[in-house]
Amino acid sequence: MNGERVLTESYTVRSGDFNAAGDASSAIKNMLKRLGVNTAAVRRVAIASYEAELNIIIHSLGGSLTLAVSRDSVALVADDAGPGIEDVEQAMIEGYSTAPESVRLLGFGAGMGLSNMKRCADEFIIESIPGKGTTIRMRFDLR
Repeated sequence: MNGERVLTESYTVRSGDFNAAGDASSAIKNMLKRLGVNTAAVRRVAIASYEAELNIIIHSLGGSLTLAVSRDSVALVADDAGPGIEDVEQAMIEGYSTAPESVRLLGFGAGMGLSNMKRCADEFIIESIPGKGTTIRMRFDLR
């Protein structure tokens, strides 16, 4: 990450906790606003963090979102425990989803999460090990 680090914050995301869906991403959005980050960047980070948070809730055994803010960029890391993504390339296709029907009936799991994260971020790296978990690293330029 470029520039001097201003803040680092981590948020726990629990598997299956739809009642808390959006709590971490809202906290991230509010933190960025308090720091005076420009509105366009706040919006991109908010969308990506919400998508990452929902993916952790829907698909994993739990995980975290970690925010690191510097003068010129925001870094966001979504890290989860199991089950990992079998085929990352396929998972990146808009509309592809492995969410169960019960989740889709709640209005989630449309298969847009990963592609929305990638579209919002200036840098997007996904690492997944089937049976272990997934880590997504995103960077958002503030310049």
